[in-house]
Amino acid sequence: MPLKLKLLKSELTAELEAILKYWSQHTVDKQNGGFVGQIDFEDHIIANSEKGSVLNARILWTFSASYKTTKNESHKKLAERAFDFLISNFYDTTFGGLFWSINEDKTPKDTKNQIYALAFAIYGLSEYYSISKDEKALETAKNLYAKIEEHSFDSVNKGYLEAFTRDWKPIEDLRLSEKDANEKKTMNTHLHIIEAYANLFKVWKDKTLQNTMIELLETIEKHFINTQTGHFRLFFDENWNEKPDVISYGHDIEAAWLLQQCAEISGNEALTARYKKYAVQVADATKEGLDIDGGLWYEFNPEKKQLIAEKHWWPQAEALIGFYNAYQITGDENYLTIVYENWKFIKKHILDKQNGEWFWGVYSDYSTIQKDKAGFWKCPYHNARACLELIERIQD
Repeated sequence: MPLKLKLLKSELTAELEAILKYWSQHTVDKQNGGFVGQIDFEDHIIANSEKGSVLNARILWTFSASYKTTKNESHKKLAERAFDFLISNFYDTTFGGLFWSINEDKTPKDTKNQIYALAFAIYGLSEYYSISKDEKALETAKNLYAKIEEHSFDSVNKGYLEAFTRDWKPIEDLRLSEKDANEKKTMNTHLHIIEAYANLFKVWKDKTLQNTMIELLETIEKHFINTQTGHFRLFFDENWNEKPDVISYGHDIEAAWLLQQCAEISGNEALTARYKKYAVQVADATKEGLDIDGGLWYEFNPEKKQLIAEKHWWPQAEALIGFYNAYQITGDENYLTIVYENWKFIKKHILDKQNGEWFWGVYSDYSTIQKDKAGFWKCPYHNARACLELIERIQD
């Protein structure tokens, strides 16, 4: 193995430990149970902040997946803590869904069924089952999968609808966040449903689930991948009429490698071959968003010809995997060079060397974006997963 690659693996192994250490030491909520809802960019815990199901599910996945690599029992214990808290406080035993958020005192706050959140719960629960063999984790994951298929799947047009009320009625505001378009079908949710289903299939070899995965991958291929540009289309109505929006470089490069991985797990060789080609095409298209410093810009608005000149933490993490994956497929070392440069950028501008973890990001002048260190959307899943993926992919 080249010395540079060996060094990268060593640094990412150390970074994984650092990320896990931060979340172990700073985010455990000893007073209210589970994990704290929000920590600001200066590492102050924000009192009385709501706790999001997505953050909890991502913590569950991170410590479960990391345990396989670290073999550290304290990581398994934190996965168990996240599992217990999710089952006891977010899982809705009345209607079989998942609360979007709860108050600090554990009472439900936002009770809507956002399918994105159910998907992440399946992702985390199936990962936890793989290390614990706790049947309750697998059973809950299967129940959530059944609810998505019962209520969210569009049997007429295919694909999945975004959100519902607690009792599975239609809901007016479908958005994940304020910046998103209020549309019924989104690339982001479909990406994370297939991610969740693939992870569930790894521990539950159900034929119907396998067929559902294959159909979903075909739906994503048909509607979301723009084979002309190599970018992903992000928003549609229920009849697959596109609602043009930004180019999201982070979602592009994340989907590039993740969909290929899901196709491989599905066992469908034809789909796998096609998604390998897309992985390279999308990686090439994502190069448009690379700056000369190695960082990946956040988004580009084609209509306004305007770059959203910010470099957020999570697209950098996904770039590490996506470009390394393209290198693995092609053997082209130019992709590897992008990985090295991106990691250099992360080390220089994104890592908080004083307090640990990764900053939200930087503006074009390299000033810090003063948003959460931990919170509703700031989690250990993207950066820990980047470390885990590359540690596994870089063979000694």
